[in-house]
Amino acid sequence: MITVRKATETDSEAIISFQMAMAMETENLSLDRNTLTQGVIAVFSDETHGRYYVAEDNGIVVASLMITYEWSDWRNGVIWWFQSVYVIPDYRRKGVFRLMYDYIREIGLNEGICGLRLYVESENHRAQKTYEAMGMNGSHYKTYEWLRE
Repeated sequence: MITVRKATETDSEAIISFQMAMAMETENLSLDRNTLTQGVIAVFSDETHGRYYVAEDNGIVVASLMITYEWSDWRNGVIWWFQSVYVIPDYRRKGVFRLMYDYIREIGLNEGICGLRLYVESENHRAQKTYEAMGMNGSHYKTYEWLRE
């Protein structure tokens, strides 16, 4: 049975390995493990950076994601952003993200958030269909970015 919970620092290795795999899978990018490890640990050290959640199947972590925060002056409230979403391949298309989404949405509503957002790689059509099937809408904005190398 798959369960969802807030991650703890003991989940760091799973989260790090998931992020390494996702970067390679989605962008053919090899992340610097040391930098990534420091980034993951920073979230556990300071929740203003975000928070991680994991999905487990019989005690084995099979998915993770991070929530970060955006203040919306238009709505006078906080929007939670889903980031770093990763489900191991054997568990994809089995409702794992849906469980995580529903769990986190309920927590967010209890904490007074005004919305949930995520971004998805433009060619990841399967993920886009998943998010649309859950009632999320991707038609409002296009994301532009500058990232330090």
